[in-house]
Amino acid sequence: MTGPEANAFDTRAMTNEDVPQAVLMENAGRSAATVLHRLFSGARVLGLVGAGNNGGDALVAMRTLQSWGYRTTTIFVADRDREDPLLHGWPLNPLYDTMLEDAGWDRAFQGADVVVDGILGTGARGAPRARQAEAIARLNQSELPVLALDVPSGVDASSGDVAGEAVRAAVTVSFGSPKLGSLLHPGRGHVGRQVTVEIGSPPVTPADRHAFLVTPTWARERWPARETDTHKNRVGRVLIVGGQVGMAGAVILAARAAFRTGAGLVRVCSVAANREVLQAAVPEAMFVDSLDQIGIEEASASSDAIAIGPGLGTGEEARALLVSVLSSSTQPLLIDADALNLSAEGVIDLEEVSRSRTVLVTPHPGEMARILGDAGGAFGRIEIVTQAAERFQCAVLFKGAPSLVASPARPTAIDTQSSSDLAVAGIGDALAGVCAALLAQGLEADEAASVGLYVTGRAARLAGRGPGLTPSDVIQWISEARTEAGASRTDLDLPFVTFDADPAN
Repeated sequence: MTGPEANAFDTRAMTNEDVPQAVLMENAGRSAATVLHRLFSGARVLGLVGAGNNGGDALVAMRTLQSWGYRTTTIFVADRDREDPLLHGWPLNPLYDTMLEDAGWDRAFQGADVVVDGILGTGARGAPRARQAEAIARLNQSELPVLALDVPSGVDASSGDVAGEAVRAAVTVSFGSPKLGSLLHPGRGHVGRQVTVEIGSPPVTPADRHAFLVTPTWARERWPARETDTHKNRVGRVLIVGGQVGMAGAVILAARAAFRTGAGLVRVCSVAANREVLQAAVPEAMFVDSLDQIGIEEASASSDAIAIGPGLGTGEEARALLVSVLSSSTQPLLIDADALNLSAEGVIDLEEVSRSRTVLVTPHPGEMARILGDAGGAFGRIEIVTQAAERFQCAVLFKGAPSLVASPARPTAIDTQSSSDLAVAGIGDALAGVCAALLAQGLEADEAASVGLYVTGRAARLAGRGPGLTPSDVIQWISEARTEAGASRTDLDLPFVTFDADPAN
């Protein structure tokens, strides 16, 4: 949710569902205290408490920790009643306000093992004011581990913008659902481990938010299932088109990934010079010569999905091949890489192509800028991908950190598995193969893109290669990523934890 969406949702919960605000704060603060208890060692906790609901959550957390025997120190970073009813009569001692000398700040930080950040909440916009900015700056200088409540203070809950000082948290406990700004850069770099907890709110409906996270459970529920009595032509036939001379590797990676994702039959259409290396590298795939028009028509018509673009090139032969494939069928189509660059040059019209078939486009930022022109330059990533989906009337997978998937009139999906390890040549080709195989197995275009992102990113994490990851590593682990058990994969044995994105996993 964005900040305004979260505030509107809380208001609806309180007015329409009769959930008292104090109950939401109590659940939020106690849940945050429990997460702190599980994740941090040391019995000394410093709480920085601001105004509003975020400060109220922090007060509950500090009161709870004190009642559990923790040694607590609380600093008010905004004007607030020291006898707040949320304290239930517990005195928070020692308690200070931010009118501290340097020595006072030093004592506070030296006497703490971990800090609870309750300075600013989801309603904050722009740079923090002087009083809060000083507290944030001193907190970051202390280098103590921080547990932030809902969003790190100074991070815009809607956009992820950081306009001034912003807390760098080790853990962020989000209430109800992660806030959109905590998932987008630069804010995402301040969040650390994101743990989302259920606090007694009513169910979230599509009307309550315009984006959602691709969780393990969501992806697994949409994974195509095979009937026991089936054959290769009924479980997904994929045609991959690309690979100019010297670029056979792109279509090899896409074909291997398609097979690992469950495609029953894969054809590769490429230049004749690539035949030998392709059939040696992927003997399971069938080869179609890019100059064989009859072969292209037959392969296109008998495929359940087509992916065009990996290693395609932008020369005259590539232009002719792109037009030829698109005129040969109306099968679901994934348009990637050079096919997008050719569309930006006017070789094909994405809006027109989308009128006759299901289309998924998969641009990285440079390709997105080319297909949109100047139209998306002034917007954030969510707005850009939404604009592209509306303009071209198709599903759009916008690669990046995180990758996003938009489709007309549907909420935007946010990938949860991306990492800098994926910044390597060829990953996009493997992703294209995964998504094409899912399209061929009957998933809607936006679901194929979202599930494809999840399984590709998860395979990368399971491979465990770190910055040395290669696309071949990812492809090797796709089967494990799609079959592994466990919905949330969290080491927090807490029933109210609904999402746990640990950068280490």
